[in-house]
Amino acid sequence: MTEEVVVTGFGVHTAFGRGAQAVRDGVFAGVPAFAAATRFDPTPYRTPMTAAAPGEPVLREVLHDCAHDAVTMAGLNRGAQAAVLVGSAGDWTAVTRFWREREETGLADSVPAHLAQGLADRLGLHGRRLAFTNACVASASALIHGWRLVSSGWAPAAVCAGAYLVEEENHAKFDSGRALAKDGAVRPFSAGRSGLLLGDGVAVLVLESARTARERGARVLARFTSWGIASDAYHVAKPHPEGRGMAAAARQALNRAGLSTVDYVNAHGTGTPLNDSAETNGLRSVLGPSTVVSSTKGTTGHMLEASGAVEFVISLLALLDGVVPPTANYFAPDPACDLDYVTEGPRKADLRQVLSLNAAFGGMNTAIVLEHA
Repeated sequence: MTEEVVVTGFGVHTAFGRGAQAVRDGVFAGVPAFAAATRFDPTPYRTPMTAAAPGEPVLREVLHDCAHDAVTMAGLNRGAQAAVLVGSAGDWTAVTRFWREREETGLADSVPAHLAQGLADRLGLHGRRLAFTNACVASASALIHGWRLVSSGWAPAAVCAGAYLVEEENHAKFDSGRALAKDGAVRPFSAGRSGLLLGDGVAVLVLESARTARERGARVLARFTSWGIASDAYHVAKPHPEGRGMAAAARQALNRAGLSTVDYVNAHGTGTPLNDSAETNGLRSVLGPSTVVSSTKGTTGHMLEASGAVEFVISLLALLDGVVPPTANYFAPDPACDLDYVTEGPRKADLRQVLSLNAAFGGMNTAIVLEHA
């Protein structure tokens, strides 16, 4: 018997702060969070801009705070049986301190598996503990694996997370690869887009079977009905120009859910010239030319391994509120990107099904379908 999988709790942190209201006030209002970096000296780099919350938060602590919010919302108590799955590359600030100063404090947090183990221990949950490190689809992969565990009956619940906070190591790498936006703004699907910028992102979600949720009297926020995973095997960094990997993942997810269309697509939309045109081609091939699409990375920045989990929360809020978040920083149409990108601002809509997409280096692609409870 296959169990229906539902969402009963979440916690989220972005550059706008902690909690759902911060996401509404920033992402759904179309307000970019970019400013010059303060956690490290940005002067050696081509751009100083990031989307980071104030101060120098510790990744593990922010993850634990978001997890507390999620399990409290879900009513999931200590001692419960639940898998804990975390998508993250770990705390890079600890790695930087070690190489620069031979400082070992916090170095264990640079190991993703340690974050998953520590989170499970902090929450007092019993079950599988796994870390996913497959780049920008890591937390989407954690969510999909959580779905599979719950759907198959291997786990009554799964706490799925993604975690990344802006730091110098990855900023330097993307800067050296000439991937960061030259004008300090992420402009998904727009003419004149020149690259991505990094952003804070941590999100934790509680998945469980609909049967278990009913037995516990938990409030069901949405149904997590299906998913897809595909690789285009085209290039180590570039997507296939026709978006074949993304299209394959989206088509899998729709077929598994028995759907031919959705009301809204939260796109990967990095604001890079190659990704956005390829993603447009892939979406058009699957959903047609009238698809309603937006990318929220124009407000949050690219949250790397945490992108899937945070954008899952954004998609969930879109369903709950009946609002499509806009594509911020849109400058002018690009003939290669010809879908409806919700550039005018937040749009009220009767949303029943939402598709959330993510992609990563190596040709990896994920698609997740959420439906109204």
